[in-house]
Amino acid sequence: MLDLMASYQDRGAPRFIRVNPSAGEPIALHGLDGLVAKEISFDRDEEIYGEGEPAEYLYCVRRGAVRTFKLLRDGRRQIDAFHLPGEYLGLSATQTHRLTAEAVVDSKVVIVQRKALESRAAQEADIACAMWKLAADNLRNAQDHMLLLGRKTAQERVASFLLKMVRRKEKLGKEAGTLTLPMTRADIADFLGLTIETVSRSFTNLRALGCIALDGAATVKIADRNELEELAEAAA
Repeated sequence: MLDLMASYQDRGAPRFIRVNPSAGEPIALHGLDGLVAKEISFDRDEEIYGEGEPAEYLYCVRRGAVRTFKLLRDGRRQIDAFHLPGEYLGLSATQTHRLTAEAVVDSKVVIVQRKALESRAAQEADIACAMWKLAADNLRNAQDHMLLLGRKTAQERVASFLLKMVRRKEKLGKEAGTLTLPMTRADIADFLGLTIETVSRSFTNLRALGCIALDGAATVKIADRNELEELAEAAA
């Protein structure tokens, strides 16, 4: 079996760190102070782990953004989620990954061995609860994504996507009046189950409605959040 840690070692000189809750670590790592983790840099579009590979680590995004996705037999890509700084990925109910993870932009990711987490969770209720919360959050996000793909129009999907990005930024304690999107229109299209042209047209329509203002492809200013929320929740 491929030694994933050895493969990560081949990347250069990853930095070993110790989890430090007082330094603002996300909640799932609270109580893991002293646990050795590893911070690794990934270039834009570089694979972090692949579908079918052993699920030996939990990953936390420190900088940049990560997408998880599945490729269909005909080459089409369905993006499952985007993971932003402070968010986790790689938590699996099986021994292998069902999805592939790639860096959307140049990113830093912290990895923690799954066995070490499971060992601590077996002994400490707080850690077990934190891991359960991660699993519950993953399930909720999957349910939200299923509703988005199954019941919402193209414009409602794009509005929902933007609103979710706003809420995630606010959850980190940041002002979210302006979004700088790390993902491309192609990424957004593959996440929302739309074509690139439809995504671009929906952005234009939202701008015409006064919901947003655009500054290039990556910067979106939320001009009328109430209207955006009404559109996003239309089919909820």
